[in-house]
Amino acid sequence: MRPAPTALCLRLSLALALSLGFVRPLAVAWATAPAPIYVGSWAVRVTQGYQEVERLARKFGFVNLGQIFPDGQYFHLRHRGVAQQSLTPHWGHRLRLKKDPKVQWFEQQTLRRRFKRSFAEPSDPWFSKQWYMNSQVQPDLSILQVWSQGLTGQGVVVSILDDGIEKDHPDLWANYDPLASYDFNDYDPDPQPRYTPSDENRHGTRCAGEVAAIANNHFCGAGVAFNARIGGVRMLDGTITDVVEAQSLSLQPQHIHIYSASWGPEDDGRTVDGPGILTREAFRLGVTKGRGGLGTLFVWASGNGGLHYDNCNCDGYTNSIHTLSVGSTTKQGRVPWYSEACASTLTTTYSSGVVTDPQIVTTDLHHQCTDKHTGTSASAPLAAGMIALALEANPFLSWRDMQHLVVRASRPAQLQAEDWRVNGVGRQGLEGVLTCRMVPKT
Repeated sequence: MRPAPTALCLRLSLALALSLGFVRPLAVAWATAPAPIYVGSWAVRVTQGYQEVERLARKFGFVNLGQIFPDGQYFHLRHRGVAQQSLTPHWGHRLRLKKDPKVQWFEQQTLRRRFKRSFAEPSDPWFSKQWYMNSQVQPDLSILQVWSQGLTGQGVVVSILDDGIEKDHPDLWANYDPLASYDFNDYDPDPQPRYTPSDENRHGTRCAGEVAAIANNHFCGAGVAFNARIGGVRMLDGTITDVVEAQSLSLQPQHIHIYSASWGPEDDGRTVDGPGILTREAFRLGVTKGRGGLGTLFVWASGNGGLHYDNCNCDGYTNSIHTLSVGSTTKQGRVPWYSEACASTLTTTYSSGVVTDPQIVTTDLHHQCTDKHTGTSASAPLAAGMIALALEANPFLSWRDMQHLVVRASRPAQLQAEDWRVNGVGRQGLEGVLTCRMVPKT
């Protein structure tokens, strides 16, 4: 669980008003972790640098795929002669690496099961459908008032860590940022999604449009921060390892301000999992060195496992102190059926609940639009867009400042719940439903 936030004195021209709830953990069905599946790549730490790693690679038959972090101590090695999937580690290479005095640490990579937190059905002029932004719901997100102050995300860079983004989409191309993009599934600079008959790789494109869809271009709707730069990291459509996650979370940390992730371990009520050694290091480096030392902002969807009594406290990504975890509330201010209750959720934004509820409007594959995006996958990018507006107003906010701002500007609004109570830090909390809105400058 996160520790209770301590007070900070913040002077801001813009605040995020978000409900805060520290909730009681639910009973969780604990399950034995599945047997690891080893792949033909290794992460190694060699402090002597690139030339020493090249020597090591030649000596043992590896291919050096380069450094994992910019500091040049961790490297990604691949061996073509090793089975790409095996139930046992390669003991020969393990012994060789262990005996080499220049190798401080190594780990053969294993497959990581990661699931997109979405269950949306496949679907301007469409701004009128964006009920959460255009005053059709009370309280709305106050986006119109913030835009009227000239805040649109200008100068802020957001990257969507997912299955790629359609960078040539009519509602994204003008804001697309190649420096905030990469394909860590195929190791090339192009994050374009892989197209399939079922359009299974639409998730990242949908999340990107929520943040930075272009406004006033007579197509689809508008992103919350429609002048922000938007990038995409393709990392969920292939072999997922600790290396892949760490590289995705540490891409261009001095250029990208906000990383938005709507995925995690399976939301089945049985899986207890979290980031590996390298991914935890990526979080640490991000908050200590990212954005010139102010700290990277990691916005995370809290999960959709409510139907299975899943608890996001058992998700090591959402309950990390380094992430800003986001849940969902419906238009009516009610707890969605997929919502997971846990103390690690700092806030929520709007999404849908039952099938008749209105959902989120955004960009879709094949240069299309959709009004069928939902789940916490839809809530986290809305929060990322709002945080981009806050950073435009005050670019000197640290990662901890932003968490405190989220908490201190919290409002219960008109949320429908029977279990409001005062939590340990003297703020009103509740069981499992929260909401988020912008507060215009006064």
